[in-house]
Amino acid sequence: MTIQNIASNSKFIQAKGIAALAAKAPLKSFSFERRAPREHDVLIDIKYCGICHSDIHQVRDEWGGSVFPMVPGHEIAGVVALVGSKVTKYKVGDHVGVGCFVDSCRHCSSCLEGLEQYCEEGMTGTYNSTERGTDIPTQGGYSNKITVDENYVLKIPKSMPLDSAAPLLCAGITLYSPLMHWKAGPGKKVAIIGLGGLGHMGVKIAHALGAEVTVLSHSLSKLEDGKRMGADHFYATSDESTFTKLAGQFDLIINTVSAVMDWNLFLGLLKRDGTLVICGIPEEAIPVGAFSLVGGRRSLSGSLIGGIKETQEMLDFCDKHKIACEIEVISADQVNVAYERVVKSDVRYRFVIDMSTL
Repeated sequence: MTIQNIASNSKFIQAKGIAALAAKAPLKSFSFERRAPREHDVLIDIKYCGICHSDIHQVRDEWGGSVFPMVPGHEIAGVVALVGSKVTKYKVGDHVGVGCFVDSCRHCSSCLEGLEQYCEEGMTGTYNSTERGTDIPTQGGYSNKITVDENYVLKIPKSMPLDSAAPLLCAGITLYSPLMHWKAGPGKKVAIIGLGGLGHMGVKIAHALGAEVTVLSHSLSKLEDGKRMGADHFYATSDESTFTKLAGQFDLIINTVSAVMDWNLFLGLLKRDGTLVICGIPEEAIPVGAFSLVGGRRSLSGSLIGGIKETQEMLDFCDKHKIACEIEVISADQVNVAYERVVKSDVRYRFVIDMSTL
């Protein structure tokens, strides 16, 4: 079917997926409508979608502001099924991905600098948002198809398996961006807090960049995995002596954990002028003492995913260095069980839904 045929028949196309109908409700089968592709749109047959912990936070309305029914999912990998008449970047059959947002204002300073995730008018989330200029809700990747403007679609190298590529669209870029911004590389000591879906990507990317990498995990249960992924050192934060041994050691620490913890302890592990970057978002505010910062001219910062240009750079970097997420592929009917396992940190290291099982 051509783009013209779809456009003349309907403004919408039918889609199916998995949705939460209310906060904290189990996800279940759900039929809904996508917009029919416009001239600059790409219609994607979704093959795989990763499960991010932020999906769970939003499905359970733990951050507030969730809108239902909600089809979650922003780690999308698939194949182009149709392109609009003015699309120039993609063709039918291309392997592509969609990350955490599907639009932005395109004219603010952040958008013009390729930092669309910091759009001053607010980026349009892949789900739990509304299409710009409308009240039509966006729905995510736990579904069989999605329509996205070509400028917010990523090219996945054909040499990269789609299932393990999917989580790169969030977990990969969430760690790649701060590692690049704070110039991780040879001669830099980098610590990653947490070896989960985000953290294991941080270890792999930091290692590929040539940094000396340390994992700070609650226990030593994942020590062998961490070393295999490229960690030079591995310490348990449940051992109080860790904070004495490692005081003043790191140029950069990236916290991937959304659990409540004492950030002041980790600030004490930084060298003078070191930075603690927050990527995991806890439900509660964390108090930070002034002396944790002023004593060593240390910085506490945050980082949110990455822009389209940087996300494409990340995909190409991971392809070049043969970096992929370590995944457990599940069928659509296993999503609710997977959510409980994610909350218990019982996954190594990312669940990915096979959308052919819808």
